[in-house]
Amino acid sequence: MEIRAATAEAIGPAPDASLMAEQAKAAAELMKAVAHEGRLMILCHLVAGERSVSELEELVGARQAAVSQQLARLRLEGLVKSRRDGKAIYYSIGDEKVERLISALHTLFCEADD
Repeated sequence: MEIRAATAEAIGPAPDASLMAEQAKAAAELMKAVAHEGRLMILCHLVAGERSVSELEELVGARQAAVSQQLARLRLEGLVKSRRDGKAIYYSIGDEKVERLISALHTLFCEADD
């Protein structure tokens, strides 16, 4: 797989160093949070829409405890949000940047090469 570097024209003018450092830290924290196969799989399924914990267990192929642990980390990082409906807890993507990142990863790694 070939990943090309963005051109200077596409990126635009460079921000000042302190702003760039701040943005780099935020980007690194986001990537660190999704840099786990289980969490990444959960986020990939949530991009398609809201899912219950039991649906995610089945889709990811993991036990409830493992899925809940990863969801707790994602919730702590603000990447997902949850709502309760009776006994069921439903999760969805909680940040537009996460949705855009997962979509970009899908394009790079999941779509057929031409």
